[in-house]
Amino acid sequence: MPDLPPSTFAPGEVIFREGDKGDKMYVVRSGKVEIVLHGTVIETVAQGGIFGEMALIDGSPRVATARAKTKCELSAITEKSFLFLVDEMPYFALFVMRTLVDRLRRMDERV
Repeated sequence: MPDLPPSTFAPGEVIFREGDKGDKMYVVRSGKVEIVLHGTVIETVAQGGIFGEMALIDGSPRVATARAKTKCELSAITEKSFLFLVDEMPYFALFVMRTLVDRLRRMDERV
């Protein structure tokens, strides 16, 4: 239930930067998005994937930069919509938790 119209980004365009306020998360409707930490691509998020949820959940600034790898269309989910989805759709909450756990496990493997 995204409450903002979808946005389109060109290849290389920055969606958000490390340190930005994290007031929304994103769902990739089409294309691919790179998550960049200290100049290194740490993840590529494809269609159906989500990113930006960490800052939305804990209210902290963004810890990485997100940029379009390809032309992409994204749907933004604000905190209000996020809370509604978590409350009304337990599978959405489970999807977000599984995504976070998967990222944590992959980071552990790198260390």
